[in-house]
Amino acid sequence: MKGDGKIKKETKKQVSAPKLARSINNPIISPRGENAWENRQTLNPGAILLSGKIHLLYRAMGDDWLSRLGYASSKDGVTIDERSSYPVYEHKIARPGFSFYSCSSGGSFGGIEDPRLIRVENEDTIYMIYTACDGGLRVGLTSIKVDDFLQKKWDWKSSKIISKPGEVHKNWVIFPEKIKGKYAILHSISPEILVDYVDDLDFKDGAYIESLCGDRLYMEGAKRTNCWDNWVRGAGAPPIKTRLGWLILYQAMEEKHPDKFKVGAMILDLKDPTKILYRAKEPILEPNEIYENNGFKSGVVYVTGAIVKDDELLIYYGASDSYVAFAKANLEEFLKALSRETKAKPKLKKEDKKTKTKKKGKVK
Repeated sequence: MKGDGKIKKETKKQVSAPKLARSINNPIISPRGENAWENRQTLNPGAILLSGKIHLLYRAMGDDWLSRLGYASSKDGVTIDERSSYPVYEHKIARPGFSFYSCSSGGSFGGIEDPRLIRVENEDTIYMIYTACDGGLRVGLTSIKVDDFLQKKWDWKSSKIISKPGEVHKNWVIFPEKIKGKYAILHSISPEILVDYVDDLDFKDGAYIESLCGDRLYMEGAKRTNCWDNWVRGAGAPPIKTRLGWLILYQAMEEKHPDKFKVGAMILDLKDPTKILYRAKEPILEPNEIYENNGFKSGVVYVTGAIVKDDELLIYYGASDSYVAFAKANLEEFLKALSRETKAKPKLKKEDKKTKTKKKGKVK
């Protein structure tokens, strides 16, 4: 399967970065010493809103340095009310072993990385697309019924590898609605945006999506010029439908700061998501806090989960490849800032302490 291969001219406006507020309780998930499977690193969560509650599946590593997924949930979006004591998903491969690509991508010897959770329209299925340490770094896809997920019956469908063999691929996301009657998968945002449209997400054996972002582009980066995000790595959280278009948060670096992962934002056209309408001219999130610099890999903020609840944009991200952190913004204010040209760069602000009773640094 291939994208249409057409390079779309960007008609975007360059606008200033919208405001985000980090939680004063960050990180909201940290490694737990009592669990051997997650006592080293907890990072890069997928997020989904179901029955008024935010559910997170986060990447975890422990004594054996294999990446697995843990579960956590929150009623208010930031306070972790429940957290599993065991892994809820593992990517099984026939010949497990050390993976160079996986080790360079967060430190694990293999397993599963960076889950993205999505429910397409009102289907009774939750899809999870992720990075699989399976013959390199490839893209895996599995699913689970909504009721099973809510009841914590982790009966996942057998996974499929949907990226091309022999190439390195990460950061693919599924749109939450069908486009022109088909499921849509965004698998490249640089040097061009590529979206594949498929009738179903079953992916028969031998079927895969052919993307531009293979081994060379992943290792070298897809370069842009005269901007902060001149090294774009890929999409972050699944697309969010807004009044302006599809909101895409993405991972990128600046050439003069290649050791720092930052997060950008853009809006894609609803009917033709290969067309960029707006792109923030500054990052919306940078690794400035202690917990974003004192983990396994300093200088990393990596968004993999974002939802809208009660008119707020809730963002979940990995911090320094060791913790899960949270930031938020009023969605309408975020969109207004993203769609207007201003010269001022808004500063990140702390969450209002009056709304919190927990002490800073106390996490579950």
